[in-house]
Amino acid sequence: MGRHRRSIAVIWVVLLYFLILCIAAAVEAEEYMAYKDPKRPVNVRVKDLLSRMTLEEKIGQMVQIERSVASADVMKNYFIGSILSGGGSVPAPKATAETWINTVNEFQRGAVATRLGIPMIYGIDAVHGHNNVYNATIFPHNVGLGVTRDPHLLKRIGAATALEVRATGIPYSFAPCIAVCRDPRWGRCYESYSEDHRIVQMMTEIIPGLQGTPPDNYPKGFPFVAGKRNVAACAKHFVGDGGTTRGINENNTVISRNGLLSIHMPAYINSINKGVATIMVSYSSWNGIKMHANRDLVTGFLKNTLKFRGFVISDWQGIDRITSPPHSNYSYSVEAGVHAGIDMVMVPYNFTEFIDDLKFQIKNNIIPMTRVDDAVRRILRVKFIMGLFENPYADLSLVNQLGSPAHRELAREAVRKSLVLLKNGKPAAHTPPLLPLPKKAPKILVAGTNADNLGYQCGGWTIQWQGVSGNDLTRGTTILSAIKNTVDPTTQVIFNQNPETGYVKSGGFSYAIVVVGEPPYAETYGDSTSLAIAEPGISTITNVCGAVKCVVVVVSGRPLVIEPYLASIDALVAAWLPGTEGQGVADVLFGDYGFTGKLARTWFRSVDQLPLNVGDPHYDPLFPFGFGLTTKPRTRN
Repeated sequence: MGRHRRSIAVIWVVLLYFLILCIAAAVEAEEYMAYKDPKRPVNVRVKDLLSRMTLEEKIGQMVQIERSVASADVMKNYFIGSILSGGGSVPAPKATAETWINTVNEFQRGAVATRLGIPMIYGIDAVHGHNNVYNATIFPHNVGLGVTRDPHLLKRIGAATALEVRATGIPYSFAPCIAVCRDPRWGRCYESYSEDHRIVQMMTEIIPGLQGTPPDNYPKGFPFVAGKRNVAACAKHFVGDGGTTRGINENNTVISRNGLLSIHMPAYINSINKGVATIMVSYSSWNGIKMHANRDLVTGFLKNTLKFRGFVISDWQGIDRITSPPHSNYSYSVEAGVHAGIDMVMVPYNFTEFIDDLKFQIKNNIIPMTRVDDAVRRILRVKFIMGLFENPYADLSLVNQLGSPAHRELAREAVRKSLVLLKNGKPAAHTPPLLPLPKKAPKILVAGTNADNLGYQCGGWTIQWQGVSGNDLTRGTTILSAIKNTVDPTTQVIFNQNPETGYVKSGGFSYAIVVVGEPPYAETYGDSTSLAIAEPGISTITNVCGAVKCVVVVVSGRPLVIEPYLASIDALVAAWLPGTEGQGVADVLFGDYGFTGKLARTWFRSVDQLPLNVGDPHYDPLFPFGFGLTTKPRTRN
């Protein structure tokens, strides 16, 4: 009996030993997952994680939803891979950096709480600084930056923007727009650096500013993000968005393949060579084929020929717009968009419909699993390279970067370099140059709708998608305030937005500064067939410039019709959309710095000439591409 008990005891010990071994092995296996090991190569981590994912988890990574429909529970239950803030989508009016960080981290908690703990990536349109966010530095829009022809300036702007975006806990910016705008009637022309692809190519230097500069031996085509002081960038909108017929937004670009590749494609090659992490597809069509459904260009050319290894993202409801009317055959849109090679879909609201449609099509072999795996592999690659798995949460360490004095000074420099002097004096009347203006004068007049309106000065994509009017939108300096800051303390500055001629004649003004142009707009709302200065701008020019020496400053997203009024104007300045740092305009008007900018866009005589681009036959502009008068800075007035 004792021997029997001893045998049973031995058996139990052996069983317990094997049980402990099994548990230890299981624990060890659970503890070591290659994808969680930052020492392993990125491709090893991607392969390991992808092999562990269910279909539902893979589909979730391909989904980007809007902040307003997101929650920690949604992130967890649907395995959502990404969130965005659309234009004007903020956690609270005038939200602080801390509020943004708390919002983003709360969503991230839901993502990290999933079975595999895959962090989400939060994206935002930081297209001229962190333009959705109160108190951020708003840089000049791209139409002005192209004038500078200064890639190093763009790199510095990219680095500053990255810090401000990271200051709010966001690691991904939908910028830069590398459209080559060939027709200023397009409502997004101000998002384009130039009509000349060579300038646009130069300006892709903003990408290593945003993302950091890849090391010399970094593999070409692979996404690169240096660290927590940088953000993933997004070159957009692939491809030909700036070449649509008559500049109609989201329309059809009619051009040969050679024309597409030689005008609209080159900046994408530069962007890929600089490690751009993501590329956004254009709403537009090429010769009748929607870009969101164009497998030949998205997969065939971008992924296979150019060897782009980041992820391709749709535009807002981009797959919906494959059909006309949009969303009229959503299952087809899902099939066409994903088949074309889109990896992440900016849904942004009806995410359950997208998930259900995509799951049905995969299970029924309409969309092959290889296509899904390609999409998820690319998304995970970017997330690993960014360090999101090691640092999924934002902290408060960069909050003081938002709207910092150094960034505002950089924006002010960019404003100075973006100004173009188009006229200075009336040679026919033998009048001397008016600029630079004297700081000391008894009394000067400032007029025009755009002189004391920070919202107009910043343009679209500022605080709201379409921009806003007024001076309460964010912190900055209007051109009127900048003038008052600059002139001699004894100079009386009178502001009258739209004065009558008699008022001007009897006012005893030494000279006048008239600031007119366009109100803010974005995308289709900015499409224009007239390109006229907004009322009452023309009457302001006529009333003021007919009565006193005047400089007209045009604040606009593109060249506007000015020839009929040019004879009455003593000096003419294109200021584009300078952003929050209006002091840069006064710096140059009053001669603290000289004018150096050269047109990166042709300034047409009449809209009947459009499209009109440098190199066209019968090229007869009012001011040609590359034109710009210069002045020397002066230290005393």
